[in-house]
Amino acid sequence: MKKNKQQLILNKGKEKYIFRFDRGCEDKLLESLILQAKDSRTDFDWFDAAVLSFKLTQSLIGEAEQILDDSRDSHVHN
Repeated sequence: MKKNKQQLILNKGKEKYIFRFDRGCEDKLLESLILQAKDSRTDFDWFDAAVLSFKLTQSLIGEAEQILDDSRDSHVHN
């Protein structure tokens, strides 16, 4: 079974940060965002981590709403 790859992208000036992760591994993504924000070798900061974690949350809420809508639709048709 192939897992669905997800990604979050942040464009910051001339830099582009791309975080790829498997669905269900969002906790590992959040850990990566924290590690990246702590790393002084890049310009990725805590605000950037907050922006991407917000994007992740919005995406998960959208997926949950879709699942709920699909569930409601299947109950109506039965």
